[in-house]
Amino acid sequence: MTDTAHASPSHAAIPATTQRVVIPKAGSYNQLTMCTVPMPKPAAGEVLIEVKATGVNFADTLVRQGLYSSAKEYVGWPITPGFEVSGLVASLGEGVDDLQVGDEVFAVTRFGGYAGHLTVRRKHVFAKPEQLSFEQMAGVPAVFMTAWFALHELAHPRPGYKVLVHSAAGGVGGSLVQMAKLGGCHVVGVVGGSHKVETVRKHGADAVIDKSTQDLWGEAKRLAPKGYDVVLDANGVATLAQSYEHLRPAGKLVVYGFHTMMAKKGGRPNWPKLAYDYVRTPRYNPLNLTNASKSVMAFNLSYLFDRDDFVSLAFDDIGRWLRNGDLEAPPVTTYKLSDVGRAHADIESGKTVGKLVLIP
Repeated sequence: MTDTAHASPSHAAIPATTQRVVIPKAGSYNQLTMCTVPMPKPAAGEVLIEVKATGVNFADTLVRQGLYSSAKEYVGWPITPGFEVSGLVASLGEGVDDLQVGDEVFAVTRFGGYAGHLTVRRKHVFAKPEQLSFEQMAGVPAVFMTAWFALHELAHPRPGYKVLVHSAAGGVGGSLVQMAKLGGCHVVGVVGGSHKVETVRKHGADAVIDKSTQDLWGEAKRLAPKGYDVVLDANGVATLAQSYEHLRPAGKLVVYGFHTMMAKKGGRPNWPKLAYDYVRTPRYNPLNLTNASKSVMAFNLSYLFDRDDFVSLAFDDIGRWLRNGDLEAPPVTTYKLSDVGRAHADIESGKTVGKLVLIP
């Protein structure tokens, strides 16, 4: 892919309106509504970004269905989803003097990314590595920051640790595989289809378990007879209990999602399944954790946007690794912003590889 030409500070005047995807209420794909809205203006300490590409995350589908707690707490209805964008600086708020109009940037945002333009706090805007296209860069921030936080803030794996990564062909999974390998770990990736195996191998995994053709836990035990030092799991009830059981003493289970609890088609919650899976979700007793000498940790990045220390540290590392070629951006599938419903259906299906990206 080729980047849009770098804009100069004298590029065309900012239009009066922009496009945005708005969800008026919880529901299926028909709630993803394209709207024309007044052009936002950056407040003091903010940057207005002309969006060239927006990353799609599984969490966005939960926002649409009304199942994402932080969306209710911080925004409510109506809401525009989207945690990550890349694009050009369109204008600067008061006090922002270290960027110029036309600079190529990427940013993280607590919702609002499905838009032609949006304002973002300066502390959450970063220079785009030159070697990456806007499309590639839009697929990086959320997944690499998730991987960074899981590994570097919570798990702290050491060289030689055995690490098991579920959903290893997805955006976060692929990021976890690469980052764990960068730290010198022995990485086993798990995928749900044979068409995903090669992607995980290219990310550097030492072994790949295809659970569509192999016995997942039999293979996991064969590959690490003494257990894993770290298991990274966003599946939920389908694998959590066994993920914990396959930890070695002092092992750490890091939980960052519950994907298998959600419907894979139809675009709406399956309430009986959600209730059944909720009841079956493991509860970890502190006494048992102490005796087993194992840890269970969990997080949701959407609650951590106020921790500027985490955001800054994460993207200092991630930007350096990308520029040095130590990490590769996930493979990208692009959609027009107006095709957002199809992008949501595809990511819910569990069949996609890498990142899905919307082009305004």
